[in-house]
Amino acid sequence: MKRIFIVFIIAFSFSACEKLDQAPRSTVGKEAVFESENGLALYSNSFYDILPTASDILRGDAMSDYIARKEVPDFIRPGAYGPRQSTGWNWSELRNINYFIENNNNSSVPEETRNHYMGIARFFRAWFYFDKVKRFGDVPWIGKTFDVNDPELFNGRDSRELVMDSVLRDLDFAIKHIQTTNDGTRSMITLPVAYAFKSRVCLFEGTFRKYHASYNLASTADEWLTRSADAAKAVMQDFSFSLHTGGGSSQAYRQLFTSKSPITNEVLLANIYDDELALYHDANWYWTSATYGDRANFTRSFINTYLNLDGTPFTSNPQYETMVFSEEVKNRDARLSQTIRTKGYTRINGGNVVASPPEFSYTYTGYQPIKWTLDDTFYDSGSRNDNIIPVIRYAEVLLNYAEAKAELGTLTDLDWAQTIGALRQRAGMTNSTMPAAADPYLQREFFPEISKPALLEVRRERGIELALEGFRFYDLVRWNKGKLLEKAWNGMYVPGLNIPLDLNEDGVLDVAFYKSMPGTPVAGVTYINVSDNANGRPNPLVLSQGDKGEIIWLNTIPRIWEDKFYLYPIPESERLINPALGQNPGW
Repeated sequence: MKRIFIVFIIAFSFSACEKLDQAPRSTVGKEAVFESENGLALYSNSFYDILPTASDILRGDAMSDYIARKEVPDFIRPGAYGPRQSTGWNWSELRNINYFIENNNNSSVPEETRNHYMGIARFFRAWFYFDKVKRFGDVPWIGKTFDVNDPELFNGRDSRELVMDSVLRDLDFAIKHIQTTNDGTRSMITLPVAYAFKSRVCLFEGTFRKYHASYNLASTADEWLTRSADAAKAVMQDFSFSLHTGGGSSQAYRQLFTSKSPITNEVLLANIYDDELALYHDANWYWTSATYGDRANFTRSFINTYLNLDGTPFTSNPQYETMVFSEEVKNRDARLSQTIRTKGYTRINGGNVVASPPEFSYTYTGYQPIKWTLDDTFYDSGSRNDNIIPVIRYAEVLLNYAEAKAELGTLTDLDWAQTIGALRQRAGMTNSTMPAAADPYLQREFFPEISKPALLEVRRERGIELALEGFRFYDLVRWNKGKLLEKAWNGMYVPGLNIPLDLNEDGVLDVAFYKSMPGTPVAGVTYINVSDNANGRPNPLVLSQGDKGEIIWLNTIPRIWEDKFYLYPIPESERLINPALGQNPGW
């Protein structure tokens, strides 16, 4: 990971040990590292590569229920993914951490200092193992470095309960001993970061156990949910974080993702990029290119979940299904216009400010994301972005707290006001009180098994607030809602054929849909073929009612979710090395 503060040459290095049976090679004695605080600090910088990269976050929602993209992910395309394609079974980072833990015992360094860096190490071990459990379920718990001839090297996997209990112990140790409570760069692990991450981990595990009955762990779910709420509450009460509101409701949300430096009142942890140090990521390239990346767009089913500015459901309007794009985006939750291109969105091209509606050279659905992109087209080609990438935000902590409390049935009006209400207030909504009735649209389209009105709204809020930040797939996993990945990739409503539409109401016609190309096409309009067949094959883009209706994209390729997909398969190459690993169910 490119992180601005990791520019050190550590006094020793490890060979890239991808297998559990490879040993590290040190270039100098360990005393040079473990006999001073500076040595411990330098070593601990090597742990940060465990954190998600910009690409992990920017592309993290590419496989989710609310994203349509140019291709169906192999994972849910029948016959395209299995143990031979599986990845992620690597352990070199863990060995690096365990080596530190085993050797951080030099009495020349004060115990409090050693425990601080031990807390950092154990925080990262918890992060490492949380990622492994999310992906594979049962994994080997390895709390020491292995020698080549260690008899435990080819043991099988340990239970989910054992591993997650160990993760919890590591996080509790980190919270007890990490001394740093504030880091102005927002690039280092601090005490509030440890609390926030604990709230994330415990919410995941609590809801996973609650909604996956086959594991027979539901009796422990509330314990994990309580821990999540308590950890989130510690961040809310004991530290000075708050939601960013600078620029007002029309700008505050998006500023968090386009800023060149962390907005420190809300961002707890971030990946930092910097033009002077030539550290860049490729957000603009990924989110604007018609050829590079996934051409990811939101579906209309998800866009419908954004509330009106008065706090009422958009879908309570009886005409919502036939509203054209320019009308449906009006008077909505202010985050909508900061997440996708809508009326008033402009870009800078060669120094000129240009009105920029959704471009059908990129979008399939009409709901083209802008959340991570900088508005100057200079950034569109290659890795040029230097805006920061938040890894943990205060908004997530509020959502973790609200969801844990809603799941426990203890969410109060005050809790709501401090969490969901505060998020909606930032988004410009005038009515953000806890609902008394369940939203029928949310139930019908997403969560028919949920009857609690507040829990439904928390899930709505989480989807909107954290959209495109890499949470959605594993939210669906923990909620046992993988089947949502089979939902149609639907787009904006088209009122008829050969009717040019002005998507952003700037007086310029943008797009029209046809089955037979008109003899005199309107200059400047992008024409989209929605006939049943194109180039002798079924057309991947059609209208739901033939000559009108919602755009339907890529229903020509099946997307099938099976229960086995809640865990990735153990890679076949690893099972050949160690048959004792076994395989996850169904694979």
